[in-house]
Amino acid sequence: MKIELAKTAGFCPGVKRAVDLVYKQTEEHPGERIYTFGPIIHNEEVIRDMESRGVTVLNSVEELMGVEDGIVVIRSHGVPKSICDLMDEKRITYVDATCPFVKKIHHIVSDKSREGDCIVIIGDSAHPEVEGIKGWAGNHVSVIQNEAEAEAFEAENKEQKVCIVSQTTFNYNKFKDLVEIISEKRYDIIVLNTICNATRARQEEAASVAERVDAMIVIGDRRSSNTRKLFEICRNACADTYYIQTLDDLDMNQLRSVETVGITAGASTPNNIIEEVQNNVRINF
Repeated sequence: MKIELAKTAGFCPGVKRAVDLVYKQTEEHPGERIYTFGPIIHNEEVIRDMESRGVTVLNSVEELMGVEDGIVVIRSHGVPKSICDLMDEKRITYVDATCPFVKKIHHIVSDKSREGDCIVIIGDSAHPEVEGIKGWAGNHVSVIQNEAEAEAFEAENKEQKVCIVSQTTFNYNKFKDLVEIISEKRYDIIVLNTICNATRARQEEAASVAERVDAMIVIGDRRSSNTRKLFEICRNACADTYYIQTLDDLDMNQLRSVETVGITAGASTPNNIIEEVQNNVRINF
């Protein structure tokens, strides 16, 4: 069997930076309580390892309000401005591990909102990154995820400028399609493609690999937005595409009749999990 591993599989720079920042706090502040506001990344294996080193995940504002000492690390997805303001008010020490690409969007929507623009975020409204961006975008903000929402979109008035940004991990082709629908409404629009370069490269490579192989394996946490999008892209190119979190989820029998297998992974998937899957597929076939 021939195995093709995508070169872009695994941690993106923003995720690696966030994970490294958490481990750095545990090393530099032994004995001190270390928290993350929300899971630092969407990967259960990584979160379990951090918890084994004494890191506590805060899952709500109420839990954050209960912090009396220690250090809070802001997750890679970022948080609303209100969370930063709350920690400043309570004088909680915090480290910002927000992905630089996401942080850039915070600055954009904050500036454009102050100028009076209506902000449109193309992405998943339930995703923590989008929730964070909304929290920097002022009062005139809409989140659009699909064509129906794009068709229904209306600014508060026709004279208002519309600034469109994207969740960093959104599907690039879907982003273009939704922007086109909104553009037909004749607003004064500025479109800022804020899908990060690493995401776009990963999606394009995944599609290319999937087109060349008999079966495709996509590795990543079930909560990972970018991994779900990789799965959708790969499945469109290769019918036999399998979404797994770890090697335990992979049914080797599904691969016995194929000659070529492609492997890719989401931005929050550690290299050791990717290598374990790759090595076991190679050994078994």
